[in-house]
Amino acid sequence: MSRNVAATDTAPARRLGVPAITLMIIAASAPLTVVAGGATTAFSVTGSLAVPIGYIVLAIALGIFAVGYAAMSRHITNAGAFYAYAAQGLGRPVGVGVSLVALIAYNCMQIGIYGMLGFQVSDFVSSMFGVTIPWWLVVIVCIGIVGWMGVNRIDLSAKVLGVLVALEFLVVIVFDVAAFANPTESFTAQPISPTEIFTPAIGAVLAFGVAAFMGFEQAAIYGEEAKDPKRTVTRATFTAVGIIGVFYALSSWALSLAIGTEKITSAGISPEEAGPPLFFNFAATHLGVIVVDIMSVLFITSVFAAVVSFHNAVARYVFSLGREQLLPRGLARVSRSGAPWAGSVAQTVLALVVVVLFAIGGIGSELGPLYPVITLFTWLTNTGAMGLVLLMAVIALSVIGYFRGNPNDAGPWTTLVSPIIAFLFLATVYVLIVANFNVLMGQAETNALTFVLPLLVVVPGIIGIGWGIALKSSRPEVYENIGRGAPDPLPDAEVLDAQP
Repeated sequence: MSRNVAATDTAPARRLGVPAITLMIIAASAPLTVVAGGATTAFSVTGSLAVPIGYIVLAIALGIFAVGYAAMSRHITNAGAFYAYAAQGLGRPVGVGVSLVALIAYNCMQIGIYGMLGFQVSDFVSSMFGVTIPWWLVVIVCIGIVGWMGVNRIDLSAKVLGVLVALEFLVVIVFDVAAFANPTESFTAQPISPTEIFTPAIGAVLAFGVAAFMGFEQAAIYGEEAKDPKRTVTRATFTAVGIIGVFYALSSWALSLAIGTEKITSAGISPEEAGPPLFFNFAATHLGVIVVDIMSVLFITSVFAAVVSFHNAVARYVFSLGREQLLPRGLARVSRSGAPWAGSVAQTVLALVVVVLFAIGGIGSELGPLYPVITLFTWLTNTGAMGLVLLMAVIALSVIGYFRGNPNDAGPWTTLVSPIIAFLFLATVYVLIVANFNVLMGQAETNALTFVLPLLVVVPGIIGIGWGIALKSSRPEVYENIGRGAPDPLPDAEVLDAQP
């Protein structure tokens, strides 16, 4: 039914402080999953000890990117973040192109992670209780839970994620202490030595490592829900980058000591032992089976937290694009608590459709239980990470364009030098990802997917730019508002009561 609304009914409520946004950023990077799964895989696939120092390099580079990014956040508050920044820094057509790439990249990350979640829950239940649950059934239930959280107050999600992230940090710190106290070989600082930066495999290390930071840019997405967007977004962004970088560097260093520098970089590790088993086997030996069981549960909640965080990001992009009529305007509807419920429901439905299609495609697959990890998870998360790196490179240029057109008292380091450095670094990482994409995908040899998935994030961007140009003449009122937000509320007839 319709009801009378005020202008604030189409804007999220301001509930979030620095800790809440920081926790949602860190949750998106899934700390325990990265350490137990991502870092172990990076060591073995690249054959390099540079993984820990690689995290430091990435943290510094992304911190430099955040200088200009955060500066723009003090002038532009928009749930569309990348989209709004590109529109105001490089022009409205580029903003439209960026919006499509962002939607695809964030959806790929969010939906792809469900593959890992479904496998982990199914495997855990089977090993603990001897009951076999299809991975897709687990995912469908989780989609419902995530969707329910998405249509409720954002601070509810923040509180849940806060507890999960705190527990993740605790168990990884326990692992780190045990590893530093019980190195398999002799103690060595080589994995964090700056000399490792100059080894031939550093490119592959950076290509693998950058995915661990995906989500750090989300602070700006919550700008319209931040208590003080001019300060909160900046502080949350830098806090998250610093914590993630240091934590991953120390934990992956501890991991190399726990497994042994020779073994962890060996391509000869058996498939049964590679990846997370390296982490959990050491924990079982030195911390006990009960601790491993707790870690296994938290590994699952780590993945779940990442799913929730990326779901919230997608919902807010959909809200922003619906508000500015690049998507149907009904998708800009928010609940009485300020949650963008229409965007949340849209993302939930899309996730359900994609998961069902993958489940049907996996019937009788020779990959067995690992099917959702090797396909849904690997294909989509690598594609999403590639898209987000490309977006950050574009946004680095947007910073330059924005401050050239809107000069203020920010110095050249903020408005020119740091964005140039960030662009060069991110563009290089993007090229490295493309060059190593078959390795990231775990492909023995190049096939059609090696080319199709990268095009999935590039082609829509090009189409979006063309669409944006066409809007200038076909829908000038929409074109003028691209990336600027929509101060006027939806007409009464278009606003539905958000109560379930």
